[in-house]
Amino acid sequence: MAVYTEEEVAKHSKEGDLWCIIDGRVYDLSKFAGLHPGGENVLFAESVAGKDATNVFYGLHRAEVLQRPQYARLQIGTLQGAESVIKVPAPGDLSRVPYGEPTWLSSGFHSPYYTDRHRKFQTAVRTFFEEVVKPEAIKCEENGKRISQEVVDKMSEVNMIAMRLGPGKHLQGRTLLNGTVTPEEFDYFHELIINTELARFGGRGFVDGILAGAVIGLPPVMNFGSPELKARVIPEVLSGKKYLALAITEAFAGSDVSGLQTTAVRDGDFWVVTGTKKWITNGMFADYFTTGCKTETGFTVLLIERNDSLSTKAIKTSYSPTAGTAYVTFDKLRVPIGNTLGEVGNGMSVILSNFNHERWMLTCTALSAQRVVVEECLKWATQRMVFGKPLTSQAVIRGKLAAMISRVEAGQNWLENVTHQMNNMSYAEMSSKLAGPIGLMKSFVAKSGTEIANDATQIFGGRALTVTGMGKVVENYKRTSAFDQILAGSEDVMADLGVRQAMKKMPSNARL
Repeated sequence: MAVYTEEEVAKHSKEGDLWCIIDGRVYDLSKFAGLHPGGENVLFAESVAGKDATNVFYGLHRAEVLQRPQYARLQIGTLQGAESVIKVPAPGDLSRVPYGEPTWLSSGFHSPYYTDRHRKFQTAVRTFFEEVVKPEAIKCEENGKRISQEVVDKMSEVNMIAMRLGPGKHLQGRTLLNGTVTPEEFDYFHELIINTELARFGGRGFVDGILAGAVIGLPPVMNFGSPELKARVIPEVLSGKKYLALAITEAFAGSDVSGLQTTAVRDGDFWVVTGTKKWITNGMFADYFTTGCKTETGFTVLLIERNDSLSTKAIKTSYSPTAGTAYVTFDKLRVPIGNTLGEVGNGMSVILSNFNHERWMLTCTALSAQRVVVEECLKWATQRMVFGKPLTSQAVIRGKLAAMISRVEAGQNWLENVTHQMNNMSYAEMSSKLAGPIGLMKSFVAKSGTEIANDATQIFGGRALTVTGMGKVVENYKRTSAFDQILAGSEDVMADLGVRQAMKKMPSNARL
């Protein structure tokens, strides 16, 4: 490309002949001026036409805008003696913004939990997600369609779907992410990394749309299904050929699982299921439903396959339809007895054993999304000029940033401690010892999320209220952060669970 001096650029500052400089690059806006979304008069301002408009541009637009083909082609050269300073990270790159990454990924910091193998895995996961999944996430978040089979197939090729279910026998014999980690060494910190990375780029709807139903609905099949059922269903789901949803919640009962009203009546070798489920993630495109039912002998869990007696209707929520949130109706649907998960009447144990992992997973993704919001706010507060100074010159803004950072770092340390316990406990120990701590942790992180969303909205101002542009990440998070408060157990119920679990373990002789 040609090289120009500031004097040469300055000559092009009139209608029909308009150049400007952005980050050491020279752009010809002559033909684009009439198409500018903000009107062409903005471009003829003293600080733009024929001038270095870097600060003006980044006060209004995200860096990614210049990467779009229709704008990238406007570049005609570079500025003599200048280098481009602002760079869009390449796939796999770490953020250099303070607190933009957890400390174990930050230069010069140390951690007792992660090894160099974890760091290698994190790089591979981020690269895979940004190259393969991120474009799909952006598209699906906007158009509301479910994740494409092409991307699902690419995920299954590297066994990403299997790894999202955590360590276990289901990983044996599999090549994980092209051999980046072995099934034997894969632990909950590897799974934490996956959850962290998938929540960095998509909106909240896509985080659930990327087959979250299988993550929370397949474990009961793996742990309580018959050998025949497991042999058929698990390979189908882990290969991405079939989709699965967890169908517990009803209009009649949410966090109160014992209040469910969907019934299953025994008829020979079949159950006859009648009832409805509501707010079922991935329900619109699921092939299987891990379903809680009332039977004569108590709460029972069945794996129900979609057929003509099962219908789904989309539920409009405040996040994207890409999650496939559904209202599910069972109309005297016949289910083979062999599809019973666990013992009849012991369904509560089947479901409760799964809740710890679901709540832990949700905490991982929620915390990652919060960290992204913190990074967005740090960038914006640094580049946004008000009264001739950056936003960070205002103490009230620095105070909000301090509170946001503190919440994220507190949550991260709590999450890593719990994850370490999970790595060193049996499944039975986790169920006994971690239900309370995970409940309290989820409640804390979810509540922190709403506070972070409120602070971020104030920092971004009106831009936090638009779905595109500078504040789009904050707008999406502000609109959808309540999902983390409600899904997998509401915030208040989780807090109460944590205290009730603590009360059960209070020593009888403890006195002030």
